Amino acid sequence: MRYYFHIGYVGANYSGWQKNGKYHSVQKVLEDGISQILKVEANIIGCGRTDAKVNASQYFFHLDVGASLEERFLFKINKLLPTDISVFDIIEMEGQPHARFDATQRKYDYFIHTYKDPFLASFSALYLNLSLDFEKLKSATALLLKYKDYRPFCTSPDKNEHTICHISSAKWLICNEGKRLRFQLSSNRFLSKMIRIIVGQLLKVGEGKLALEEFEGYLKNLETPKILSPAHPQGLYLSKITYPYLDIPPKTDFFNLDGKTEKWEEI
Repeated sequence: MRYYFHIGYVGANYSGWQKNGKYHSVQKVLEDGISQILKVEANIIGCGRTDAKVNASQYFFHLDVGASLEERFLFKINKLLPTDISVFDIIEMEGQPHARFDATQRKYDYFIHTYKDPFLASFSALYLNLSLDFEKLKSATALLLKYKDYRPFCTSPDKNEHTICHISSAKWLICNEGKRLRFQLSSNRFLSKMIRIIVGQLLKVGEGKLALEEFEGYLKNLETPKILSPAHPQGLYLSKITYPYLDIPPKTDFFNLDGKTEKWEEI
């Protein structure tokens, strides 16, 4: 039987989702925990990779088991897992759907705060006293929807079968009188460090360190910048995965530290 697991995790203590031998990964921790409960080796397939220290407020993986999981399995696995990984739902699926290949859209959020705050340090990227021209930032962001080939904004483009990504949405939001920023990007797929590189380049445009024409030139001419400068990893969240047959709202809201709903306004 095939099950989809709906999970979330904080990436600070991990080398990313994908298990890779000697490094501490989210996938390895989950497989070890499931294997301990089921008493058989578990091999799980995730909906995609995340880089070291990157978070996921919504993530799916699938698991094949020989018999139905007992009702208490959700309780058991959450009790066994560390506090920075949570299983929200376990969903029995019909047929052989694939957690990675069937996903039609992936959405990421990137959070920035511009003042030192110990309560945000592990969950948002600090850019101290960041000064941005919002019109330039908005203009550069709008260009992302005009292009499909993101080879210039990838650390290892030749490792991919192709570098085409169909970005469907890109926007910036602000709250707390502009002291906190949130970038949202949706696409069918993403390349290695692509989002963090894009954020880094967009911030350069907003700060006046990179001309809008030069930013577009990278995409138009498929020219990789001499310095990529990826944004800090802790600000990045895989926040929504959509399937043709499964569209579950994320379980977690972001940074409601005082219990109040924060108001984010689009730039």
